[in-house]
Amino acid sequence: MLGTLFKKLGVKFSLNDPQWGRNSQNDNKQNNDGKKPNNGGPPDLDKLWQDFNQRLTRLLGNKSGGGGDPSGGGFNPGMKGAGVGVGAIAVVVALLWLASGFFTVQEGQTGVVMTFGKYSHSTTPGFNWRWPYPIQSHEIVNVSQVRTVEVGYRANAKNKQPKEALMLTDDENIIDIQFAVQYTLKSASDWVFNVRDPEETVRQVAETAIREVVGKSKMDFVLYEGREKVALDTSQLMQQILDRYKVGVQITNVTMQGVQPPEQVQAAFDDAVKASQDRERQKNEGQAYANDVIPKARGAASRLLQEAEAYSARVTANAEGDASRFKQVLTEYQKAPAVTRDRMYLDTMQQIFANTTKVMVDAKSGSNLLYLPLDKLISQSVSGAAPAASGGSGTIPSTVMKDGASTVEQRPQPDDRSRDSRDSRDREGR
Repeated sequence: MLGTLFKKLGVKFSLNDPQWGRNSQNDNKQNNDGKKPNNGGPPDLDKLWQDFNQRLTRLLGNKSGGGGDPSGGGFNPGMKGAGVGVGAIAVVVALLWLASGFFTVQEGQTGVVMTFGKYSHSTTPGFNWRWPYPIQSHEIVNVSQVRTVEVGYRANAKNKQPKEALMLTDDENIIDIQFAVQYTLKSASDWVFNVRDPEETVRQVAETAIREVVGKSKMDFVLYEGREKVALDTSQLMQQILDRYKVGVQITNVTMQGVQPPEQVQAAFDDAVKASQDRERQKNEGQAYANDVIPKARGAASRLLQEAEAYSARVTANAEGDASRFKQVLTEYQKAPAVTRDRMYLDTMQQIFANTTKVMVDAKSGSNLLYLPLDKLISQSVSGAAPAASGGSGTIPSTVMKDGASTVEQRPQPDDRSRDSRDSRDREGR
C-alpha cells in the first residue's frame, strides 16, 4: 500500500537509479541555487524531502503560500502539512488492519478464536470479528461432518494392516479384525487444543478398546454370534476413554468390516469348523432320537408298573378273600363237620368236572343211558368244519372203554371250558 502511495507521489527510493534523490523536474537543468546537479555524489536528502512534502501537499489539496509555483521554486512547506499526511496514511493503514479481523463461519462449523495462541472463545456460524493478527487468530472447525477412522485396513478390506488387525482372544487364539469407527465433534476447542494429533488419537483409542474387548471373549463368540456385542462394547469403551482424555469426540458407530482367522491357518480353521458342525449335527440327531425313545420307554415302564400294581392288588385281594372264606368255612365246619365235609366235596368235584372234557359213565349197572354233552358236540362240529376244510386239524370225539367204564374224550376249544362250567352249575341248580 505504501509502495502504491509513493508511486502516486512520484517518489523513487531505488539505489540503482542514477538520479535518486535529485529533482525529477530539473534533471537536465541547474537547481534553484544556480549550481549544477551533483551527478557523481550522494543524493540530496533535503531536496528529496522537499519534493516529497510538495507532492503530498498537492495530493491533499493544500496550496503553498509562496506564490503557488508548481515547480517547487521558493516552496518551503512546514512540518504541519507533513504531519497531516503521515496521520492520514496511519489512519488508512489502521482501518485496513482492523478490517482484516472480519471472518465468516459457515453453517455446521465453529470458529475457535485464540489470543496470542491461547484459547479465547468460540464463535457461532455467521459474520464474526476478532482482533487482527498478531493479537488474535482463528481456526474454523467442521463439527457436523461425520469423520471415519479405519483400524486394521486402509481404503478397502484387502489393504490390511497386520500390526493393527491381529489380536489375541481369551482362549489364546489369534484373530484378524478390520473395523471402521465413525464419529463427530462435540467440542471444537477440545478437538483443537487438548491433543496434538486428534485423528491418530482416535485410531489408537479404537485399537486399544477392541483389543481389550476381544481379549475378554472367546474366538467362536467373536467370529459368529458376538460380532454386534463386540462392536457395541468397543463403542462404549472408546467413548469412556475419549471423554477421559477430553478429545471432544462423540462416537456414532462402530462397523465390523471383517472378522476371520489369520490367512496362514485359514484352511485348517475351515476343517475344524466343519468338524465342529458335524459334531453339533450328530449331537442334535442323538438328542432327537433320545427325545423320541425316552418318552416311549418311560410310558412303557409306567404301564408295566401300573400293571404290576394291579396284579399285586388283585392277588392280594384274592388271597385275602380266600383266607376270609376259609375262616368262614372253618367256622361252619366246627358247627357241622359232616355236612360241611360233603358240601366241600361236592363243590370240589363240581369245579373239577367243570374244567374237564371227560365224562364218566357207569357201565356196570347195565344202563343204556349215556350222558353226553350234546351242546358241546354240536358247537364243536360247527366250529370244526372250517379247520377240517383247511387241513383237517379238527378233532373227532372218541370213546374209550377201560375197566368197565366208558370214557368219552373231547378236545373243545379253550373258550368252551367256561361254558361247560356254567352249564354244569345250571343243571346242578335244577
